[in-house]
Amino acid sequence: MSIKSEELTQKKAGTRVLAIANQKGGVGKTTTAVNLATAMAACDMKVLLIDLDPQGNASTGLGIPRDARELDIYAVLSGECSLSVAIAPCAVPGLAIVPSSENLSGAELELVSAEKREYRLREALVRHAEAEREIFDFVLIDCPPSLGLLTLNSLVASDAVLVPLQCEFYALEGLSMLLNTIERVRRVFNPSLEIQGVVLTMADQRNNLTEQVAADVREHLGEKVYETVIPRNVRVSEAPSHGLPALVYDLRCAGSQAYIHLAGEVIRRERSIAK
Repeated sequence: MSIKSEELTQKKAGTRVLAIANQKGGVGKTTTAVNLATAMAACDMKVLLIDLDPQGNASTGLGIPRDARELDIYAVLSGECSLSVAIAPCAVPGLAIVPSSENLSGAELELVSAEKREYRLREALVRHAEAEREIFDFVLIDCPPSLGLLTLNSLVASDAVLVPLQCEFYALEGLSMLLNTIERVRRVFNPSLEIQGVVLTMADQRNNLTEQVAADVREHLGEKVYETVIPRNVRVSEAPSHGLPALVYDLRCAGSQAYIHLAGEVIRRERSIAK
């Protein structure tokens, strides 16, 4: 699979690390992580997806069996192995993953008294780069649905945050909490952290509430909200049960096409930052 476009395939220098975060579950966060990573890889980007969610759904969605996750992100954070060793290939050319497993469930408790606990992921990425291992254009981090130590590690390690936001009544209320957390992380741990963008997910164009939420979010956040809106789509929902991203399972479905457009927006924003 390859999506050719001069607009999409132009690369920027260096690796950009993007956290995909929302403390609310069920907003399409992992679906966005998997399919955005796949779309970027299809645009000739080299992409690494880090599954930082103990549920391990991103790993499952890329076809990594649970019995093949002995070297996972938990092993990296606990110092048992380097990031380079934990990187696993998947069926999508140009895309690799650091999988997650149930071992990660206890990581927050285990790390709470550890030295420099907030910087574990950042240091692992720095060591990987310093060792001149495989260089990626983008590292995407699928965060857990919480604002705990794992998400904090992601925000400290990242250049920017991409926020999936479900088109529902309480969307803005949850978003304000996340934005406050990002601002605190910027002040204390990572002054260069920024919001890459907010993507509206699970949109049902037949529902007036979807249009109202979209209008409210755009009024509050303006250009930070991507033009692309991800629709509810049966084929996207089916894809993880086959261990495939939606773009591989059904490239032509509305959800896959939306993620291709989203990848274009993300890459264009990154290109403008690089100038």
